Amino acid sequence: MTPDQVRAEIAGLGVAAVAPGLVAVAELLARRLEETEAPTSAAVVARELRATLLELRKVAPVKSEGDKLDDLAARRARRRGA
Repeated sequence: MTPDQVRAEIAGLGVAAVAPGLVAVAELLARRLEETEAPTSAAVVARELRATLLELRKVAPVKSEGDKLDDLAARRARRRGA
Protein backbone atom coordinates (compact mmCIF):
# COMPACT_ATOMS: atom_id res chain seq x y z
CA MET A 1 0.00 0.00 0.00
CA THR A 2 1.47 3.33 -1.03
CA PRO A 3 1.43 6.45 1.15
CA ASP A 4 -1.09 8.02 -1.24
CA GLN A 5 -3.41 5.02 -0.87
CA VAL A 6 -3.14 5.22 2.91
CA ARG A 7 -3.92 8.95 2.87
CA ALA A 8 -6.93 8.31 0.63
CA GLU A 9 -8.24 5.60 2.95
CA ILE A 10 -7.76 7.84 5.98
CA ALA A 11 -9.57 10.69 4.24
CA GLY A 12 -12.41 8.34 3.35
CA LEU A 13 -12.70 7.19 6.94
CA GLY A 14 -12.76 10.76 8.27
CA VAL A 15 -10.57 9.96 11.26
CA ALA A 16 -7.91 12.68 11.07
CA ALA A 17 -9.55 14.74 13.81
CA VAL A 18 -10.55 11.74 15.91
CA ALA A 19 -7.18 9.96 16.04
CA PRO A 20 -4.40 12.21 14.74
CA GLY A 21 -1.69 10.11 16.39
CA LEU A 22 -2.82 6.91 14.71
CA VAL A 23 -3.09 8.76 11.41
CA ALA A 24 0.52 9.93 11.75
CA VAL A 25 1.67 6.40 12.57
CA ALA A 26 -0.18 4.97 9.56
CA GLU A 27 1.37 7.52 7.22
CA LEU A 28 4.84 6.89 8.65
CA LEU A 29 4.43 3.13 8.30
CA ALA A 30 3.26 3.54 4.69
CA ARG A 31 6.38 5.57 3.87
CA ARG A 32 8.61 2.99 5.59
CA LEU A 33 6.91 0.17 3.70
CA GLU A 34 7.59 1.93 0.42
CA GLU A 35 11.24 2.55 1.35
CA THR A 36 12.15 -0.85 2.73
CA GLU A 37 13.83 -3.41 0.49
CA ALA A 38 14.21 -6.34 2.87
CA PRO A 39 11.28 -8.76 2.57
CA THR A 40 11.21 -9.57 6.28
CA SER A 41 11.24 -5.89 7.22
CA ALA A 42 8.49 -5.20 4.69
CA ALA A 43 6.39 -7.99 6.20
CA VAL A 44 6.75 -6.56 9.71
CA VAL A 45 5.94 -3.01 8.58
CA ALA A 46 2.98 -4.23 6.52
CA ARG A 47 1.59 -6.12 9.51
CA GLU A 48 1.85 -3.03 11.71
CA LEU A 49 0.29 -0.85 9.01
CA ARG A 50 -2.60 -3.27 8.67
CA ALA A 51 -3.13 -3.26 12.45
CA THR A 52 -3.00 0.54 12.57
CA LEU A 53 -5.52 0.87 9.74
CA LEU A 54 -7.77 -1.61 11.53
CA GLU A 55 -7.68 0.56 14.65
CA LEU A 56 -8.50 3.62 12.55
CA ARG A 57 -11.49 1.81 11.05
CA LYS A 58 -12.71 1.04 14.57
CA VAL A 59 -12.71 4.71 15.60
CA ALA A 60 -14.14 6.00 12.32
CA PRO A 61 -17.43 7.83 12.69
CA VAL A 62 -20.42 5.89 11.47
CA LYS A 63 -21.62 7.19 8.14
CA SER A 64 -25.30 7.39 7.50
CA GLU A 65 -25.97 5.60 4.25
CA GLY A 66 -29.35 4.90 2.80
CA ASP A 67 -30.57 1.34 2.74
CA LYS A 68 -33.46 -0.24 0.86
CA LEU A 69 -35.97 0.97 3.43
CA ASP A 70 -34.71 4.55 3.06
CA ASP A 71 -34.95 4.25 -0.72
CA LEU A 72 -38.53 3.00 -0.46
CA ALA A 73 -39.49 5.85 1.88
CA ALA A 74 -37.94 8.40 -0.50
CA ARG A 75 -39.85 6.99 -3.48
CA ARG A 76 -43.08 7.05 -1.48
CA ALA A 77 -42.49 10.67 -0.49
CA ARG A 78 -41.85 11.64 -4.13
CA ARG A 79 -45.07 9.91 -5.24
CA ARG A 80 -47.14 11.63 -2.57
CA GLY A 81 -45.62 14.98 -3.41
CA ALA A 82 -46.35 14.65 -7.13
